Amino acid sequence: VKKAWNGQEAVDRFKNSEPGEYDVILMDIMMPVLNGLDAARKIRRLDREDAETIPIIAMSANAFSEDIASSLEAGMNAHISKPINTEKLIKMLNQYCRR
Repeated sequence: VKKAWNGQEAVDRFKNSEPGEYDVILMDIMMPVLNGLDAARKIRRLDREDAETIPIIAMSANAFSEDIASSLEAGMNAHISKPINTEKLIKMLNQYCRR
């Protein structure tokens, strides 16, 4: 597990990692410097083999249908609302982290 304190740091960590180093990205929507939606868009546009396939799961206190739609439109695979339901998160991780 590696932490990024803002969206740009998340993009940079992924960009500078080896392909396949990460199994999934848990991305908070409300982050400083670069929000999670824009960070996901930047990751998806990177010129590397796993940029389009790395699972990105949005985490947000907002669970309205518009928020979920915005996450999916930004290239995220799924959305989980806060406070995080551990059982639901584990199911998502199992779904998206099959190797």
